[in-house]
Amino acid sequence: MSRIERAEVFVASPGRTFVTLRITTTDGVTGLGDATLNGRELAVAAYLRDHVVPLLTGRDPARIEDIWQYLYRGAYWRRGPVTMTAIAAVDTALWDIKGKTAGLPVYQLLGGRSRDGALVYSHASGTDVPSLLDDVERHLELGYRAVRAQAAVPGVGGTYGVRKGKLYEPAATDLPDEQPWDTEAYLGFAPTYLEAVRERFGFGFHLLHDVHHRLTPIEAARFGRSVEGCRLFWMEDPTPAENQEAFRLIRQHTTTPIAVGEVLTSIWDVQHLITEQLIDYVRTTVVHAGGITHLRRIFDLAALYQIRTGSHGATDLSPVSMAAAVHLDITVPNFGIQEHMGHPDEAAEVFRTGVTFADGMLYPSDEPGLGVEYDEKAAERFPYQRRYLPVARRLDGSVHDW
Repeated sequence: MSRIERAEVFVASPGRTFVTLRITTTDGVTGLGDATLNGRELAVAAYLRDHVVPLLTGRDPARIEDIWQYLYRGAYWRRGPVTMTAIAAVDTALWDIKGKTAGLPVYQLLGGRSRDGALVYSHASGTDVPSLLDDVERHLELGYRAVRAQAAVPGVGGTYGVRKGKLYEPAATDLPDEQPWDTEAYLGFAPTYLEAVRERFGFGFHLLHDVHHRLTPIEAARFGRSVEGCRLFWMEDPTPAENQEAFRLIRQHTTTPIAVGEVLTSIWDVQHLITEQLIDYVRTTVVHAGGITHLRRIFDLAALYQIRTGSHGATDLSPVSMAAAVHLDITVPNFGIQEHMGHPDEAAEVFRTGVTFADGMLYPSDEPGLGVEYDEKAAERFPYQRRYLPVARRLDGSVHDW
């Protein structure tokens, strides 16, 4: 019987930092898992190396559920982003191994296709309205059927979501960039540029917007109502999700769909949001919510309440996670949309991706497992570089919600 022979943790920064777990069986089969936690990568790497890897040697890699429960229940300290990201890496690697052993792509092990591909959205942004409109046009010409739109608020430097280079990468500085934030200025400006997008391009594509936790519930309700004419696919993270009952107030004032969950890590974190139907899309992701095994449970719960999926897919998900996400996306009955930002060019030197983009959709590889490869030698050319997300501060100098 095949057993886990070794597990290795790699940290590299090919354009941005990724933590990758590689599990090898006594039969010589390898599986990859993503363990990247943006801005806290080394915490997960240490958790894996010091506390998880020693527990894996000699275990049966086919017992995915048993290993998941062992790592979750056996640690006593449950949940949290570091723990759930580490478990996710192990879980994803084991699904990769199971697919390779069976000679099937992972989506076949999950029940086969429910759809041909996964609808994705990408990020358009601008320093002002004209540059935003140009970027929306560029994404539509690339074939995207869904676009997220963000523009810099006039007079407020460093507005969240505005790309400064080829790719939008918020974790771009060695220490956190402290950026100003003005809620009233944002509430007055954001609806105008979303309306400008609709006025120029019409309603033949999905339009999304990310509030990024920065409004109070009543402010979010006000914003949602003000953009109802734009028919947004969703407004993302309108208010921090710690107080989940707050979403009921937003619901009472607007019909703009709500998407939440990229910073939530377990089914218990989203249980109330789902069962009370306080959101329309759940954005939990493979890498931060316990891997394929646990994310599928979240999606199954959401399906009971007519809530669709909309997983996080920013550049802090490595090609391993993106492949795993798409394998799951095409199987679940309540799929909604998948975020897709792409990766830096340097990442292609380290990872061979397991997905392809065409006509606004992502398609998984039909190779056994996830279809992703990791080049350890290439990764050595990209040593770890510390990068942090920015910190928002109100005009009075106090720290704002992310």
